[in-house]
Amino acid sequence: MSSHVEINSDILEGKWNQLKGKLRQKWGELTDDDMERIAGKRDELVGVLQEKYGHAREEAERDVDEFLSSL
Repeated sequence: MSSHVEINSDILEGKWNQLKGKLRQKWGELTDDDMERIAGKRDELVGVLQEKYGHAREEAERDVDEFLSSL
């Protein structure tokens, strides 16, 4: 795992409660159950985006990293 990914994971976990609303704004198909599953974990978010939107893993990872970098 690169340091960039580790930093983004730290941001996601540390600010999870504040980020839930922003995640739902960006990815409107995320449900409450998805949010419980993700629980601030980057890899879970990537997996849920793959399932919900049919993204390849690399595309989902890039989307998550771009989202976190914009915060």
